[in-house]
Amino acid sequence: MNTDIRLEPRLAAILGALVADSASLGLHWLYDPERIAQIEQSKGLVFLQPDAQDYAGVSGYFAHDRKQSGDSSGYGELCQLMLRHFAQQGQFDRIAYQTEYRNYFGPGGGYRGYVDSPTRQTLQMLLPLKPEEFLERSGADDDQFAALATVPVVVATHIGSQDALKSKIEQIVRLTNHNDTAVAAAQYAGLVLHDVLNGNPIAGALNHSLPHAGEKLQPLVKEALQTSTLDCTAIGKRFGTACHVMEGMPVIAHIARHVPGYRAAIEENIRIGGDSCGRSIMLGAIMAAHTSQQSDLTSIPLEWLARLRNLPEVAQAVAKLR
Repeated sequence: MNTDIRLEPRLAAILGALVADSASLGLHWLYDPERIAQIEQSKGLVFLQPDAQDYAGVSGYFAHDRKQSGDSSGYGELCQLMLRHFAQQGQFDRIAYQTEYRNYFGPGGGYRGYVDSPTRQTLQMLLPLKPEEFLERSGADDDQFAALATVPVVVATHIGSQDALKSKIEQIVRLTNHNDTAVAAAQYAGLVLHDVLNGNPIAGALNHSLPHAGEKLQPLVKEALQTSTLDCTAIGKRFGTACHVMEGMPVIAHIARHVPGYRAAIEENIRIGGDSCGRSIMLGAIMAAHTSQQSDLTSIPLEWLARLRNLPEVAQAVAKLR
């Protein structure tokens, strides 16, 4: 029986991002594709309980000892923070969001998990200040994937021109990642998603948005898009699988270009290894937005959606979006 869910595309983009992140958590930052293949044969691939033994003796970093299967990574938590912000505020409010960010990720906040470098540096900037003193660009000079974590929500809630969307993305990204490459990657990914939400094919959106990828990232993504067939092993070796957008964005583009269905795309992303959760946010959003508009493609599986541990809270938040 087909259990794939058909959702309104904007909703699909948000849920697609969060489900993909959660599905990837169990093997996040495991950099050995051979070990991942062995684990897939014995335990499966998605929604695994994080287990330090899976990382023993191979390249990887086990960061999620406090997490359970179905939890979100730090990227997913950041995406949900932005979702709650839009649900409560109705529109983006910089100072309110920075306050919410500091309260949630800072000391005594609700976040439990690994704190990456952009988050740590952003908190160091925000913690000593009163809200009215917060800088408009409070982020770290860092191009890691925290820069893309909020983009699905920002795009899905946007009403207005493409230029206005680019400006909004830059404003929000520089709050955590005050870095030109990070901004360019987020703008490119955001405009791809925007095109897909407007009914354009993924391949067209990936190519049409290339001028917005920035001079450093654009040739890498263009190269990834020129591959004639799916070859995730080669793409991972060519561009890298770590946390930087210069590595991960070409990988996202390659998978989105060649894999037609949501489930298969997220599984391929996990098999590559490395920062699978970081890549999964935008990959999941793009694939879910696309497949939700196609009757012949698989979208978010019901059984995956049911594994998202805080689905009730997410559902309440998206119901409040305008």
